[in-house]
Amino acid sequence: MSTAVTDSTAVSPLTGLVIAGVTPFSTVDWPGKLVASVFLQGCPWNCGYCQNVAIIDPRAPAGYQEADLWELLGRRRGLLDGVVFSGGEPTRQAALTPAAQRARDLGFLVGLHTGGAYPKRLEQLLNAGLLDWVGLDVKGLAQNYPQVVGRPQAHRAGTDAWRALDLVLAAHRAGTLSDYEVRITAYPGTDPRDTNPAALPALAQALHERGVECLAVQQARPDGTRPEFQELCAQNHAKSFAVDLARQAEELTGMFTHFTFRGTAG
Repeated sequence: MSTAVTDSTAVSPLTGLVIAGVTPFSTVDWPGKLVASVFLQGCPWNCGYCQNVAIIDPRAPAGYQEADLWELLGRRRGLLDGVVFSGGEPTRQAALTPAAQRARDLGFLVGLHTGGAYPKRLEQLLNAGLLDWVGLDVKGLAQNYPQVVGRPQAHRAGTDAWRALDLVLAAHRAGTLSDYEVRITAYPGTDPRDTNPAALPALAQALHERGVECLAVQQARPDGTRPEFQELCAQNHAKSFAVDLARQAEELTGMFTHFTFRGTAG
């Protein structure tokens, strides 16, 4: 999708984004693109394997000023392919919509990392044609979300997330979203509702039946997580978990047009 470049953004008012941090150059946050990654503060979920625990609390002050973001992006014109808004959960912030528009006005492609917690805002972004790529984290089967996201009372979490999946797939089929990637993060949980290697076949089958063509399976890592998750990883013998996950992932390759496994069995 082409982007028209305007200079009016240099004097535009701030959108109100609350930014936890920015990675000025990234080659891993949008496959095949060189981007700046913008991490927005706040997330309604509390996944045990989260590596960004410090930015879950929406009441925390910004760690990076929005004015500095636009100044940075102004200097990165011609050097970056795009901007990825991540989190936390970026769709929690209403300012995401004008911020995505402003990034597009600067000439950047716009990508989004989301867990699908706020499908209405995602739908607004898609309908406005403000997204070129979406990386959607599917945490598990819909009924298992309260367990996986660490919110026992979040009974609508799974319904909302799978609604977000349907929105992404529909936009891609309609040609209004250039590309997407659905991600599964597997971790060594022992509850039957956990997204562990044993849960992959049923979850992958559900995604396949939903129409997903591009899937990535990711291995949760203990780096930066809470001590209790690090201990869980240690108890479950990281190497054997990785080998088991790699074996399960290999069996999924034929189900999807594009399949990626991000892990290590070494």
